[in-house]
Amino acid sequence: MNTYVHPEMLVSTQWVYETLGKPGIRLVEVDVDTQAYAAGHLPGAVGFSWQTQLQDQVNRDILDKSGFEALLSGAGINRQDLVVLYGDNNNWFAAYALWLFKIYGHPEVCLMDGGRGKWLNEADRPLTTQIPQTAPCSYTALAPDPTLRARVQDVLKTPGSQNLVDVRSADEYTGTVLAPPGLSETAQRGGHIPGAVNVPWSMAVKLDGTFKEMDELRHIYFVEAGLKPSLGTIAYCRIGERSSHTWFVLTYLLGLENVRNYDGSWTEYGSMIGLPIERGAADRVPAGA
Repeated sequence: MNTYVHPEMLVSTQWVYETLGKPGIRLVEVDVDTQAYAAGHLPGAVGFSWQTQLQDQVNRDILDKSGFEALLSGAGINRQDLVVLYGDNNNWFAAYALWLFKIYGHPEVCLMDGGRGKWLNEADRPLTTQIPQTAPCSYTALAPDPTLRARVQDVLKTPGSQNLVDVRSADEYTGTVLAPPGLSETAQRGGHIPGAVNVPWSMAVKLDGTFKEMDELRHIYFVEAGLKPSLGTIAYCRIGERSSHTWFVLTYLLGLENVRNYDGSWTEYGSMIGLPIERGAADRVPAGA
């Protein structure tokens, strides 16, 4: 079988094009480059900044329940709306936003497969710089679901009792570099969490940014990386956005249960005093990483 376990969690660029302006469907763009939205976005899409709107501006933490409610209320998003998220970098922060939507119990939310890049690369796809005029509403979120989020104490459980997936590049994993090129170094030490297998997030996508087929994903994660479906899984990266992408793949495309995103990621773990780290390559690093 080559069908994703939850195909409803993805929509195509063509589907989005055909439903532009349809009531009850809300488009939300979330980019790594926080200036990209202003340069041009899908008609009707609102833009959320991952830096200022999806994270607590005082604590290093996710947006709390009241903040999430205020954000969606201001954007005129109702609980009955289907929210379609998309963004640059193959949906890094769009997946992070989807993770937040799921934490606060939004009923219907999905990703536009291929994200902003695929839309821009297709002929005759409209863009606009016009900010949509939306009527504010009163959005009520559910209490946050703690089962979707891992904390450092969860990561430190007995090695072998869970799958640990480091989705960063091989150079970050081995400790050669602390951050991807062009991004600030946010940890004190390089390396990876002991027992973590390296499966870079990019292994899950094709050249056009869409997700690979089910059979190929299963081979990458279960055969090459050796993840055990019977165990719980924690994914991490540097600040939690790339690991949200892998969390999405494991949870909704492959159907694993008990997958959590460790959004503290290497920024937290690599700077904490006394925590064990490993450097260098591990026994299992997928080919092409």
